[in-house]
Amino acid sequence: MAQALANPMAAGQSELGKRLAWTFFILCCYRIGVHVPIPGVDAAALASFFESMSGTLFGLFDMFSGGGLSNVSIFALGVMPYISASIIMQLMQVISPNIKRIAREEGQAGRKKITQWTRYATVLITLVQGLFIAIGLESMSSPAGTSVVMNPGMHFRLVTMMTFTAGSVLVMWLGEQITDRGIGNGISLIIFCGIVVGIPRGIIQSIALIEAGDMSIFMAIVILVFMAVVTVCIVFIERAQRRIPISYAKRQIGRRLYGGQNSHLPLRLNTAGVIPPIFASSLLLFPATIGQFSSNELVKRAAEFFSPHGLLYNVVYVALMVFFCYFYTAVIFDPKDMAENLKKSGGFIPGIRPGGKTQEYIDGVLSRLTLSGSVYISVVCLVPMLLISNFNVPFYFGGTSLLILVGVAMDFMNRVESFMISNQYKNLMQKTRTGGRG
Repeated sequence: MAQALANPMAAGQSELGKRLAWTFFILCCYRIGVHVPIPGVDAAALASFFESMSGTLFGLFDMFSGGGLSNVSIFALGVMPYISASIIMQLMQVISPNIKRIAREEGQAGRKKITQWTRYATVLITLVQGLFIAIGLESMSSPAGTSVVMNPGMHFRLVTMMTFTAGSVLVMWLGEQITDRGIGNGISLIIFCGIVVGIPRGIIQSIALIEAGDMSIFMAIVILVFMAVVTVCIVFIERAQRRIPISYAKRQIGRRLYGGQNSHLPLRLNTAGVIPPIFASSLLLFPATIGQFSSNELVKRAAEFFSPHGLLYNVVYVALMVFFCYFYTAVIFDPKDMAENLKKSGGFIPGIRPGGKTQEYIDGVLSRLTLSGSVYISVVCLVPMLLISNFNVPFYFGGTSLLILVGVAMDFMNRVESFMISNQYKNLMQKTRTGGRG
């Protein structure tokens, strides 16, 4: 304890090291689970089948599951059911006044209830997806004609459903452990990890395309330069802010005069971060996965319209991203609360009356920023899709992947920096109080 007080920086680094080690350990556990297959599946036939399906929707889904889908592992569904359940619960907070009251007015107890309901919804979604995947696996065969499922039937379907459900719940728990005891958002880091480990495979696939003559070296260089430019743009725009000037009126309390200083309210250009593309992809993957694994011809034809390079998929994808940009911004940022808090603290925007006018002004600025942010996200996620469809570029080099990788990495570094600053400040204050008592 004395050493920690004597050297608060070392104490903060020690705690940070423990959290980073815990985060790395949980991610390693997740990666081990990705390679544990469900029982009753012929691994060789399955690998041949997925090799023939590369470049389709399976490639995108496999990227988000960290390779779990191509292995049909216990973590095949990954965090997608949990994300879908989170979307449903957030929409319910907008639709249902009772759920909104529970989430906002009951504090920590209300958030625990919402979290518990989200877990229940995750289980239900996983059971439905697991059933359709099990039925689809029974109808699959390798190009050589070998059946993927060795012993199809009700027993295989039940085992598959239970295995997928247990795996998704475990992934959800692992993400929560990272958030609570590690550093960063656990769910985002799991998706980040799944994309990162697939990059070497994407590089190998690109080299194979160049060797086979399907891609020229010049085009590969152009793609690399394009990716670098997109990455720089993402970093620049993710840090962009609109700073609304705030002034505080002078107030006299007793013999002291408070206030009178100027500050600003920072509003990010992309307030929603990487949430819109993740949520939009999750919603599109849910019905498309059912369609891909279904044996019904009508369902299969409907699923073909949702191929990642199809027009309908991209139109719906953009619409969903714009919707979630506005929706998520409205969930995490309430102009009415901000205007009321400014009024209570004696703050005001120069030239704008406190109260309702301030709320309208903040809401207008936030709406314009959100529109710009949604256009930026749509361009970043869509333009590289043209490369994927026209030049057979792996999904790992697409705009959605780059946005998630850069966004999560920046958020992770910001959390590490904030943790070090807060820990150092806490230890310094503790040292000051101890010295004062001495």
